[in-house]
Amino acid sequence: MHSQPSYTLDKIRFATDHATFERAVDLYEGGKVKDVKADGVGYSATVVGSQSYRVYVHAKTYDRGGCDCYLGQKDVLCKHMVALAISVVKNGQPLELEEKQIQVEPACSGRLGELTAEALKKTKTHITTALRYVKTYRGPSRTWFAYQDSLSEGCRRLSPIVSNIPVSKQTAGVLVDLLLRLDKKLCEGGVDDSDGTVSGFMYEVVEVLKEFARLDDRCIDTFSKIVGTKTCFEWDESLIRILDEASSIGVKS
Repeated sequence: MHSQPSYTLDKIRFATDHATFERAVDLYEGGKVKDVKADGVGYSATVVGSQSYRVYVHAKTYDRGGCDCYLGQKDVLCKHMVALAISVVKNGQPLELEEKQIQVEPACSGRLGELTAEALKKTKTHITTALRYVKTYRGPSRTWFAYQDSLSEGCRRLSPIVSNIPVSKQTAGVLVDLLLRLDKKLCEGGVDDSDGTVSGFMYEVVEVLKEFARLDDRCIDTFSKIVGTKTCFEWDESLIRILDEASSIGVKS
């Protein structure tokens, strides 16, 4: 047994790029993480890849540490470090299916139906938690890449939430509200989306909403909330177009 670190499996899963996480999962599930030891500051182990590597990760943040592989020698987070971090938080126990699944981008679930009051409340809470990673940036240029990682983590956390909700007017309203909250962060909240991480995610959510509208035309009525809103870029145009077309042919909510 070892003491638990400050990070969780969700932190590792959402903060790590999906390719590295998947490779790390393969290492962990393949029994390649051996002789894990804690020293009060972090954790060390031997991780067997193409050869055996000595790996170390900090107890407070898993991307601090080192590995004597090619990437680790360049101070780049590698699959061996992530595999060790997974081993630490799971304490050697098997991963559940949902713990290793990654939703790379949001998609429509295709299931018709509404959320219960409890599930709706929980979904909104999860969205608010994920949005905390999409935050203002006023730091020095040297920390910009770490900040971009936070934006990516926020979008990765939001993707499975969006993808798992059923299709209905109720849930379409949740997604419209999500888009408006993200847009406000970009327009007024000081979010530096220079690489298009957040705006790209928003366009993907728009595509989900378009599929909602195709499956249940009552969803279209929720698009009226966007009308008259000054947005940062043109993500809203296709939804407004759908709303206008529905109005012209008399689609009722």
